[in-house]
Amino acid sequence: MRDFEILFDNAEASPIEDQAYRRYGGLGFPSAPADRPWIYSNFVQSLDGIVSFLGSYPSGSDIAQSEEDRWLMDLLRAHADAVLVGTNTLVEETITRGVERRGPVFRIMDDELRGLRRRLGRGREKNIFVTGTASIDLGSYRAFDGEHVDALVVTTKTGAEKLRGKTSHGHVPVIVAGDGPLVDLPEMAGILRRDFGVAYLLCEGGPTLYGYMSRAGLIDEKFLTISPIEVGQAIPPEQGLSSAGTSGPARLRPTSFTAPGFTKDTAPRWTWLSSRKVGDHEFNRYRRQR
Repeated sequence: MRDFEILFDNAEASPIEDQAYRRYGGLGFPSAPADRPWIYSNFVQSLDGIVSFLGSYPSGSDIAQSEEDRWLMDLLRAHADAVLVGTNTLVEETITRGVERRGPVFRIMDDELRGLRRRLGRGREKNIFVTGTASIDLGSYRAFDGEHVDALVVTTKTGAEKLRGKTSHGHVPVIVAGDGPLVDLPEMAGILRRDFGVAYLLCEGGPTLYGYMSRAGLIDEKFLTISPIEVGQAIPPEQGLSSAGTSGPARLRPTSFTAPGFTKDTAPRWTWLSSRKVGDHEFNRYRRQR
């Protein structure tokens, strides 16, 4: 694997000196707020802003086609107390990989970065799955087994009642945030900080969860890999349509923000904090202006 070439970096210094940073350079974060975690996201997109081919190739790795991007994901996970994932992402990747495999477990794969996580004092890895409808059976997914990573579920009051009636995974904590059809994301963030000690939270999406998090003003930073490919938003006839979606076949591929957007007056601005490159891939970091 190649080293990252630093084009510029105006972010904080690494919290510790460690050989694990040699490939990327320093990586640090500001102090977390007292009432919620410091929340940063990570996406890879094509030159035209697409984050998934959908169909048989729905994951970000199919867009990235880069082992350095996969390694960076582990580096960012190493610094997070927990990783936030929408259940749509889990369901789609499970369908693609084969239901018999019971889906992915979102975890750090690089041994050196697992060691860095321990030295940073982050503790056991945690995945937090967000679902408003709670329409999944936790027992159908390896991600909730707790073998490698602890799992938590955030849902609404109605969703929690559904889960109590159908899951065999009683060891998975269920966090209730909101009485309506959607999870109350600010309330969720407060609970994670206050009751679970999550000071740094990595949002890995998907695009719908990220969009609502951004609309709620909860995304402080975003790491964005630009892959040197052009994809197109409309699915071409030769690929066919995706059947993994929950509301019927998708005809348009998603961008990183798949939620109601902003107006000209409310659109947030971001500071370009750092940039690196490996070959023709660009690795950028942005911080939201408050």
